[in-house]
This record gives sequence, C-alpha cells and structure tokens, in this order.
Amino acid sequence: MATIGNTYDPATTATGLATNYTSARQSILTAQTKQASSAAAALSSLRSAISGYQSSLLSLTSGKTMLTQAATFSNTAIGSASAGVNATAGNYSFFVERLATANQVSYNGLADSAADGGSLGIELGGAPGFSINLASANSDGNATLTPREIAAAINAEPTNNGRVSASIVTVNGVTQLMLTSKATGAAGNISLNTAAVGNAGLKTALSNAPTQVVTGQDALVWLGAQGSGTAINQASNVFTNVDGVTMTFTKAQAPGDAPVTLTVASDNAGTVAKVQKFVDDYNKLKTVIDAMVAPGDPAKGANPGVFANDGGVRVLQARMVSMLRGANGADSLAAYGIVATRDGSLSLNATRLTSQLAVSPKGLDTLIGSSVNGASSGIAGSLDGYLKEWSSSTDGQLKQRLEQNTKLQTSLVKRQDQLDKQYDSAYKRYLMQFTQLQTLQSRMASNTSMFDALFGDKSN
Repeated sequence: MATIGNTYDPATTATGLATNYTSARQSILTAQTKQASSAAAALSSLRSAISGYQSSLLSLTSGKTMLTQAATFSNTAIGSASAGVNATAGNYSFFVERLATANQVSYNGLADSAADGGSLGIELGGAPGFSINLASANSDGNATLTPREIAAAINAEPTNNGRVSASIVTVNGVTQLMLTSKATGAAGNISLNTAAVGNAGLKTALSNAPTQVVTGQDALVWLGAQGSGTAINQASNVFTNVDGVTMTFTKAQAPGDAPVTLTVASDNAGTVAKVQKFVDDYNKLKTVIDAMVAPGDPAKGANPGVFANDGGVRVLQARMVSMLRGANGADSLAAYGIVATRDGSLSLNATRLTSQLAVSPKGLDTLIGSSVNGASSGIAGSLDGYLKEWSSSTDGQLKQRLEQNTKLQTSLVKRQDQLDKQYDSAYKRYLMQFTQLQTLQSRMASNTSMFDALFGDKSN
C-alpha cells in the first residue's frame, strides 16, 4: 500500500503564501518609499546649493563693486598693504621712523619666600590693570611661595585676560620673573604695585626697578618726509589712515632714507578672480540642478535624475539660464567675456574681460549689480530675488516641498506598518492551516502503516 509522506514545511509554505499575498502592494510601497527618500535627500541638497550660491552672490556684491584695487609699497621690506573696494587710486609717501613694540621687563634675583599672603598689582601704562592673590598663588599650600607660582598665578588670573604673560628665566643661576605685554605701544608698559605684598623680602625684590628687555613704545610714521611731513603716532603698527587701505609696517627706516611710496591702483588680476568665482559658483549650482532633472540614458546605463519629471525644478533650471542670456547690449555679459554655452553654463574669457574693463570699468558693476537687501540690482539681484522664491524659510518652494514630502513619508510608514500587520496575519493563518494539514497527513500516514502491518502480504 502507498505511504503518505510529508512534502512541505508549514513555516516555509506560510512564508511563501504570505509574501505572495502582499508582494504586489509591497513592491509599490517600496518604490514609493525609495522615491520619497530620494526626494528628501535631493531637496536638502538643492536647498544647501541654493543657499550657498546666494551667500556667494552676497559676498561678491556686498562691496558695491566687482572691481579690485591693489596697494603695494615701493620697498616691501618696510611693510605690506591691502586695498578694499572703496580705496581710491593714487600714490602716497610714508617715512617709518619708529615701530610700535610691546613692553617686556624682568625682575631679577627672585628667591623662594615665606607665604605671607597679600596681593600683587600689575599696572599697564601707569593705570591699574589687575591683581593676584598671593595666598591663592601658593598652589601647593606649603609655607613657601616660589617665583614659578607667582608666574602661574599671573597667567591664570581671570581678570588678566591674556594682557600680560609671565614666565621664569634662569640666567647663570639667577631666577628672573619675565613679564611681557600682549599689546604694543606705551599704554602697555608694565609696572608692579607692591604696596599690599605681605612678605617683606618679596616686596623689596619686586619693588626694585626692573630691567627693560624691550621698551614699549608707540609707532611714529610720517605722511611725507621725516620731520617735514605730518607725524602719525599710534600704539599699533597697522595703519588705516588712507581710506580703504590697510598698511602694516614691519621695519623702521634709517634717518636720511627716502620715504617709501604706497601705490593704490586697479588690480585686474583680482577682478578677474572675482568674476571667475561668479562664473564658477553659478556653474556649481547649475550642475546640481542639471543632475536632478537629467532624463537619463538607458543605453548608457545612466539613470534619470530624481526630479526628471518635475516641471517645477525644470522651470528653475530654465529661469536661471534665461536671466543670464537676457542681459544684452553694449555692456553685456558677453562683452565682458562671460559667455553662456549651449547648455546654459558659463565660461570666462579673461582677456576680453580685461579689455572691456579698460573701456567701461563701471559697466561691469551695473551689469552684475548687487543682491544686498534694499539695494538689489542687476543680474545678481534678479537671480537672488528669484532664488528666494525657492529658499524662503516662510513660504519658499523648498520649504513647502519638504513639508509635503515629510507628510508623504509619514503616510508611507503607516502604510508599511499596516501591510506588515496584514503579512503577519496572513502568515499566522497559513501557518495554522498547514500545521493542521501536516498533523492530519501524519495521522493518515500512521494509519496506512498500521493497515500495511495487518493486511499486508505475509506469504514471504
């Protein structure tokens, strides 16, 4: 008689049937979830790219001009200079008689002393600066206060704010307390107020006149020749007396030397660099958008962009291109060497830019304009104004799209949860049914074996 055998596993069969039961809906849900996740990442990337480009436009145009000025000294050993956008072209003469220096003093012959407390005042330019508590300076709490503990207390004092640095220097076995002013100029000259020092020996040592390692002094620079020009005294070696120009002097001149000449003039190389950045930053944003709306090419294995079928992002792409191509006339982008290619990206011909600047230097600023709030103009103003329709934190398209996509993702999570429950329910139902069937099959197999034993052929 035939034997009835088990030909399946209930758990495996239940898994397969439950998967088949939900597979169509799961495929759709998986695709929608993947698309929503890709859209969220792309929208965040687009927001970052637009924000970065707007910041670049603001940085390039906030100085009211794309033109760059350069400031140079006839003798670069005397110092260096830089010119801002508001600097006026011209030549200026300076004679550097004296550089500003930071005061450095040393108190010699210091020794360990009894920790008698009190306080030590540090004065700057003859005015009270700060003081240290000598009892607290005795950090190890023993009966002796060392010069190193005093130096450490000066450096750690919160009200010092780094104005004075203290160190210990030992020369030929003699300990010196070295104090250095952070600020240059006479106003940073250091002196000590020992009136409240508790230990008599320490008070005497610190009351002695210090060694002036470096004398603190103000800089003295003449606008014009030494002695006959206009004297300029200040505590710093950085001068801003010429509008839009920052000068840093690093070497004093000898009596009788000729004044050094500062020349402020147009810097074509700097202007080309700024225009190149304008071109590069525009292309960077456009590249991001182009990738998102790319149609893809199955023949080459290129997948379409996440917004390939999104009309709104395609409008963004087209509007940016049209804003640049719409600037025509004598002072057009092309006249200044900024050329839009067939795909809308930009390239720069530096030679043509330099030539047009010689003919119409102000035309570039009028053309590019500004994206500064309240002073928006030109191409930069138009681009920034349109991009704000996307980037606005209150009602911009990116904000609205991200919110809608977040709602969609929340809905998809709920749908996935419901589908998971349906899968679990189907699995349990199929598992119970096929477990029962397997049990019935086992009983039938057992009965078949019993019948075979009772009625089988016993002739052998």
